[in-house]
Amino acid sequence: MPQTADDLDAVAVRTWCSLALDALGREREAIDAINVYPVADGDTGTNLYLTAESAAAAVEAVFAAHETGTSAPSTADAVRAMAHGALIGARGNSGTILAQLLRGMAGVLAEEPADRGVPERLRLALTRAAASAREAVAHPVEGTVLTVATAAAEAAGRTGAGAGAGAVARAAYEGARIALEATPGQLAVLGRAGVVDAGGRGLVAVLGALVEAVSGRAPERPATGPTAPPAPAPCAAAGDCPAADDPEDGPAFEVIYLLEAGDEAVERLRARLDVLGDSLVVVGGDGLWNVHVHVDDAGAAVEAGVEAGRPYRIRITHFAADRLHARPEPAQRAVVVVVPGDGLGGLCAEAGATTVLARPGEPPASGELVDAIRRAHAREVVLLPNDADLRHTAAAAAEQARAEGVRVALIPTRAAVQGIAALAVHEADRSFDEDVVAMTAAAGATRYAELAVAERQSWTMAGICQAGDILGLIDGDVAVIGQDVPETARSVLDRMLAAGGELVTLVLGEDIPDALAATLEEHVREGYLAVDTVVYRGGHQCAPLLIGVE
Repeated sequence: MPQTADDLDAVAVRTWCSLALDALGREREAIDAINVYPVADGDTGTNLYLTAESAAAAVEAVFAAHETGTSAPSTADAVRAMAHGALIGARGNSGTILAQLLRGMAGVLAEEPADRGVPERLRLALTRAAASAREAVAHPVEGTVLTVATAAAEAAGRTGAGAGAGAVARAAYEGARIALEATPGQLAVLGRAGVVDAGGRGLVAVLGALVEAVSGRAPERPATGPTAPPAPAPCAAAGDCPAADDPEDGPAFEVIYLLEAGDEAVERLRARLDVLGDSLVVVGGDGLWNVHVHVDDAGAAVEAGVEAGRPYRIRITHFAADRLHARPEPAQRAVVVVVPGDGLGGLCAEAGATTVLARPGEPPASGELVDAIRRAHAREVVLLPNDADLRHTAAAAAEQARAEGVRVALIPTRAAVQGIAALAVHEADRSFDEDVVAMTAAAGATRYAELAVAERQSWTMAGICQAGDILGLIDGDVAVIGQDVPETARSVLDRMLAAGGELVTLVLGEDIPDALAATLEEHVREGYLAVDTVVYRGGHQCAPLLIGVE
């Protein structure tokens, strides 16, 4: 939950990242829909979300590393992690600029002396962010996210000396929002389409999250222009159209890579890439950079990186619908499923699914899900995230895959046993819509539970638990507190079967003996007529026992 202190410590940074990710997840589709500059490829919202996701994951990793220690992470630890995560995970033109904005802020918040006060450091951070983002773009254009960032910094700078951090953040948000509304009058392509700048709208969402993180109160969010652009009118005369790329008549490729190189080599690289293409953005520093450019010769752009240093994580996207190189004929349909353990991974793979392993404490990022969809190499894909917390991540991955021409249906499975139920009724021979409906119905008819070990004393819906207690969670809420696994499992089964059921699914963790499965099977057989039980080995997973009742 947002803290109420008017501060920007490590916890507030963590909260900001989480709230920003949620905000971009909510607005991703709307931002994608108004993406007409610099390339009308409908992915700005998705790219911003993926960049913020990487930043948030890096901050969470810092907090996880301090859980076993005696000290909490510092503000400097948190903001540096945020900036580094955004840098290595930046996607697209908009995500690369957002990464530089966060890096600019982090430089001030981590290095300025604390006696300057949080409000003053936040003003300086916003100013540094806006300036560094402009410096990173080879040819800044007004009416874009750069304009919105500058307006935010200037509005924050006008706050009085007695203003708190919350007031500074709110002024930045309001300044950005007002500037966003003016972008259609500054950039002709936006005006013709009747939309505001997509990247700017994403920045407004991120600043709104900052307000909530430092003040505890979210700003009011008025509408920011239409969510989908009408068909643009043709240019009235030659030269009226701005220098914006269209996927069909602009540069053919988007090239992005991380680069290890020194400052002088990067300056030479900027000059080289500026000649090769446009939409050039180079962000980073201290030997690590993220390079983004639109070019016709993708090989030359990569070679320029090799000459400058060591490029890696190279991503090349063809803007045209057709790919240059023929690929094997894709399958008609595939299922991509997130699994919490290697045992279930093998089970789902045997059923023909492409799997993504969710390691304990390490949920997959959107990029991993997109890669799995690509590996499935099918025209139609059913995506089963099997975790309620992956809803935005899976939605972003699905949208990215759709942009690449894959028909994707996201079934919002909340647990692995729901995914197993959906996969059990999958039939590739029937129509896509019929298959999705059947799989969705099977998942929805499956109640889910899991057993977990309490890490500390805590209040729950079932009462107070102590560290070491066995918790029985039904449909995500603690329903039973027990002292051992067999007793708790029986109680959970009784509660679930009280409402009826025909099939019980048990998924055992790697440390759970087979004897427990036999005990629970006997319990079901003796107490509930005509209820069958199936048992699977989940392997290394975070929960000792997963239960499904359908």
